[in-house]
Amino acid sequence: MKLLVIVLSSLLLTSCAGGGLSNSSENSYVSGSGAAVYIKQSDRRDAPKFSGETLTTGDLTLNSNQVTVINVWASWCAPCRAEAPLLQEFSIQYPQVQFAGVLTRDNISSAKAFYENFKLTYPTFIDDSILVGFKGSLIPNAIPTTLIIDKQGKVAVRISGEATVATLKKMLEKVIADA
Repeated sequence: MKLLVIVLSSLLLTSCAGGGLSNSSENSYVSGSGAAVYIKQSDRRDAPKFSGETLTTGDLTLNSNQVTVINVWASWCAPCRAEAPLLQEFSIQYPQVQFAGVLTRDNISSAKAFYENFKLTYPTFIDDSILVGFKGSLIPNAIPTTLIIDKQGKVAVRISGEATVATLKKMLEKVIADA
């Protein structure tokens, strides 16, 4: 009987824990915990080149020798909505850093409404194929995910889930200091 209670309690706790799969079959995703992984310089992999169509400004190519924050998002993602004001604020506070979004699994009209609602000023790429270039750096279906690319064009930090002020500031300043 004790074993049954323990097993049932474990199942109940597991089913209530955050960070699981969303209930939407159309937009299934795994939400991360917001944990940041700092990658040692010797272990960093090249980030793909960022060039393509953006949500609001047409075609764009990012400068590859500048610290860059990349945020993978979708308008229907609650943690993405929660962190959008933070990313916008940081894009203003750190003018020496490029900020860009990558829209994933979303429709353009909803994404544009999100973009306007949060008054985002940094570009957002609408080409999911950019994400393929991050093989090994991104967790499939994990959004939001924020990556910090160093001045050498290598992935230096991965934040899986909603970024916090403290985490983003600490990691961004660490990568800026690496240069």
